Amino acid sequence: MSNDDWLITMKPTFLTQLTALPPKESAQVQKKLELLANDPTPDAKVKKKLKYMDGALHRLRSGNFRIFYTFESPYISVLTLVRRDDDTYDEELPAEFLGGLNPDLKTKPKDDWSKWITEPKKAKKTKLPAAITEELLENLHVPGVYHDVLMAITTEEDLLEVEGVPDEVLLQVHEAVVEKPLDELLLQPDLVAPGADDLLRYKKGELLGFLLKLTPVQQKFVDWAKNAKGPTLLKGGPGTGKSTVAIYRARTMLEVLRGKGVEEPRLLFTTYTKALIEFTRQLLRSLLGADEKYIEVRTADSVARQVASRFVSGKKPLSFKEQRTFIKDAIQSANYSGNALEVKAQKLALERLGVNYLVEEVTGVIQARGLESLDDYLKAPRPGRKKRLKKTQRRAVWALALRFAELLRQKQRYTWPQVRANAARIVAQGGGGNAYDGVIVDEAQDLDPSAIRMLVGLCKEPGGLFLTADANQSIYGAGFRWKHVHESLKFAGRTSVLKANHRSTRELGEAAFSYLGMGMLDDEDGEREYVHDGLLPAVRAVESESDEVALLARFLPAAARGCSLTLGACAVLTASSDEGTRIAEDLNERGVEATFMKSSDLDLKKPGVKVLPLQAAKGLEFPVVAIAGFSSNAFNYLRFLDGDDLEEGLLKERRTMFVAMTRAMRALLVVLPFDTDQLGPARPLVDGFDPELWNMGDEA
Repeated sequence: MSNDDWLITMKPTFLTQLTALPPKESAQVQKKLELLANDPTPDAKVKKKLKYMDGALHRLRSGNFRIFYTFESPYISVLTLVRRDDDTYDEELPAEFLGGLNPDLKTKPKDDWSKWITEPKKAKKTKLPAAITEELLENLHVPGVYHDVLMAITTEEDLLEVEGVPDEVLLQVHEAVVEKPLDELLLQPDLVAPGADDLLRYKKGELLGFLLKLTPVQQKFVDWAKNAKGPTLLKGGPGTGKSTVAIYRARTMLEVLRGKGVEEPRLLFTTYTKALIEFTRQLLRSLLGADEKYIEVRTADSVARQVASRFVSGKKPLSFKEQRTFIKDAIQSANYSGNALEVKAQKLALERLGVNYLVEEVTGVIQARGLESLDDYLKAPRPGRKKRLKKTQRRAVWALALRFAELLRQKQRYTWPQVRANAARIVAQGGGGNAYDGVIVDEAQDLDPSAIRMLVGLCKEPGGLFLTADANQSIYGAGFRWKHVHESLKFAGRTSVLKANHRSTRELGEAAFSYLGMGMLDDEDGEREYVHDGLLPAVRAVESESDEVALLARFLPAAARGCSLTLGACAVLTASSDEGTRIAEDLNERGVEATFMKSSDLDLKKPGVKVLPLQAAKGLEFPVVAIAGFSSNAFNYLRFLDGDDLEEGLLKERRTMFVAMTRAMRALLVVLPFDTDQLGPARPLVDGFDPELWNMGDEA
């Protein structure tokens, strides 16, 4: 597809348009692409420079089609394929094709998208510019079972809302028949087309898809520190592409290992959630082909469970509610040191700390860090824990932790931090099985120290370890310092930062960071950068649950239509599972298809709105996001906290809200109750919305 100097990249819309063409016209377009790859510069014949985008926009003639593209060495970005029968189109592009942009594509009227909240569904529908035919559907490899219902559709709105047809099919047909404005095309990612054979296979339906084109900065960090003597850490905020770099880094690691003579390399790639495993595997399959077999893609917990299989009983790990029960029992029966008066004082001190706090201290500090003696605990730093514990308090907590562990052994139960700590200990003693030539840890900030210690131990050499992290997205654990986790985790000279956000618009990103405020754990990365601009996110207050769902039922379908997407592009992130279940049920009653999902049963391909707990959205992204479900019981555990404990809990929940906000790509709505006092100690979480950065209208 390219000569030695130029590489072709394509927008997803163009790939769909190419697939939809009949064989003869498709072959013609592909030949033109080969011509383009040899030399994209204008020739006054088939390739022409247009006056738009400061002269960056070009068109290539291909029979009755025009291929629009831009280029900057070494990449040619193919934007779209448009059927045109005359040359007048080359001179003045229609306004609808530009999407309202001025000729230089630098300014666009910013309509207030709050109309998606306030206006009812419009009765008038837009007729499709071309009929959906049997030939079109066959070219797109749409299963025959959907043909009749699709060919009966005549409007854009009906195409995006038809029931019983998978979202990916609807969006593919929509891209093939509806001409997208140029401003929308420019927001799409660039996909790398390795060669003409790959395009042919894609048209035949044989490829899962193409890989994202890396920016020069991202490519730099893929190749960065290839022969490092120690571990490498790549930091970056939401949407900066840390995970994408990590996936490409796997290929670089294989190349380096092969260069060292390792014929059968073994790499481990850990993701944060189960939902991301198959997605990561698909990308690695596209990137590596047959070499995918050399990489295991797993969650860190699945590795820990395997390593510590003898420790793990047949029962499930304790829930938080069960941990509270065991801690209460342990407080009463622990073997405290001292006389009767001192024992009574220690019990009282623990009771004043609170059960929830003690659960997190025992599991999140003592167990998660694998502390093995009172002396270790007395010396252990506790970053992220606001309350300072005196030596006498730590002694009491240590006695509690020992009794807690004893009670778990008696009942043959365990906590996840115990599993990880045992796995780390086993690996340190050489019992973790064959080590890996390289280990890639994505989203390392939410792994506890024992899990990271285990992964470090599973890597043959410190230089084979690559981590990505963003402290501000940390929603679990009590925090730690890398140097306290493992002696090999010294990143001097091997730490860098990705700054450009490719996911969210500038407006969404800056509003989210403003809300994060004092919850920010890492502000050393300097000024943030954004690829896309958009409109302000919105905050609205409602008086009742009924009003809340009515607002969501207006916003979600309208926002999806405004983005030319299906309801499947929308997510509602809720403050609790109970609230998520209620909202999903109420949306369905109002005719808006929605499904509540926990992280354990996440199905991103399921049609309709995905309703998820805030924490389950970690690592995901959606064009349209609403955050709702702030009931009086949403953050109930905070009612048991006060002082430093409460401050710590609020900061953690504010980071959770920040993560939820940064899942949004195009539109974000936060729905709050009018009576915020009902939230009790969680009341501060609904503060921090700067009216300069948030649409605060009250027309809901």
